[in-house]
Amino acid sequence: MKTTQIMNIRNIFLAMTAWAFVSVACGNDSPGETPVPEWESWETIAGDVKVLVTTNNRIQDLLRTGISYNTRDNISPNCITLDPGTEYQTMDGFGAAVTGSTCYNLMQMSKEDRTRFLRETFSHETGLGYSYIRIAIGCSDFSLSEYTCCDKEGIENFALQSEEKEYVIPILKEILTINPEIRIMGSPWTCPKWMKVNNLEDLEPFDSWTDGHLNPAYYDDYATYFVKWIQAFQNEGISIYSITPQNEPLNPGNSASLLMYWQEQQDFVRDALGPKIKAAGLSTKIYAFDHNYNYDGMSDQANYPIKLFADEDAAQYFAGTAYHNYGGNRSELNRIHNLRPDKELVFTEISIGTWNDGRNLNTRLIEDMEEVALGTVNNWCRGG
Repeated sequence: MKTTQIMNIRNIFLAMTAWAFVSVACGNDSPGETPVPEWESWETIAGDVKVLVTTNNRIQDLLRTGISYNTRDNISPNCITLDPGTEYQTMDGFGAAVTGSTCYNLMQMSKEDRTRFLRETFSHETGLGYSYIRIAIGCSDFSLSEYTCCDKEGIENFALQSEEKEYVIPILKEILTINPEIRIMGSPWTCPKWMKVNNLEDLEPFDSWTDGHLNPAYYDDYATYFVKWIQAFQNEGISIYSITPQNEPLNPGNSASLLMYWQEQQDFVRDALGPKIKAAGLSTKIYAFDHNYNYDGMSDQANYPIKLFADEDAAQYFAGTAYHNYGGNRSELNRIHNLRPDKELVFTEISIGTWNDGRNLNTRLIEDMEEVALGTVNNWCRGG
């Protein structure tokens, strides 16, 4: 495969990332094109600190270099002071989304080129060392089709589908051979349609991939759905580290979506999902919310996670809260931490598109480094 083809596959993958902390942002250099590096072990890079450098015009694109520090007489212009007496959050890791369409594209590559790409992305020894992955429970808006793992009514009909079996699971297994310690989060975009109702007052069946609410009558079945999904991946040798009950629970307009207001998520997790996961002997963490800093401007949904955690019977099942940054300010992370410092924070999604000038690296690189790579970590997120 030609270098330009590998670069295109890399762009496809990065365009689908939910977590992307991969580069040091720098200013302009002369325009040009950098070939994909043939990476060797990080041990071959001289210097006390290993650095990846990307410039906003890609004249330097994931360039590996090192910085040396003279600790004896401190004559180096680069100085870092560490204060071991001050501790913040423990980091779980950094990584990317591995979607159905991502895996489909990766499976079109030759085995040699795909392995090289995955090593460059996930290897601690020779690559970027990604350590956290987010995948969909059923379909997402980056899937090949709309589906769940139980489209035929009746939880006894649960089964992994072709997207998982032919694309996602094979890619995850390849990644695990490169980095066996990878942590995987699962998030659903929708429940099965037969579990949906139009609203919680009329409770009329709602046969649509988009919008709708989870029928409380199916809380128990839907909790079983999560357990079966986690166990199905376990049977493939893939451990699920964490889940969220619903991706973007305040967004009814996604290609596959489900509204789940804080009251619903509190009831679902307290009465069904939390107890089911515990009874199954699973250690999978549950993170609340999984949506924007500004709660999509819904005043009655503001403080969504804090309202969830106010019920300690529900709070016991939540490890913390997950956030996206398509709306609002990252200062919300710090505010939520101060209100419930016992609960963790993770950042689970950012992507590019026409809404944020996503193809313009001159704009995106600096802003994403400030808002995501540094802004989340500096506001108590332990993974992203």
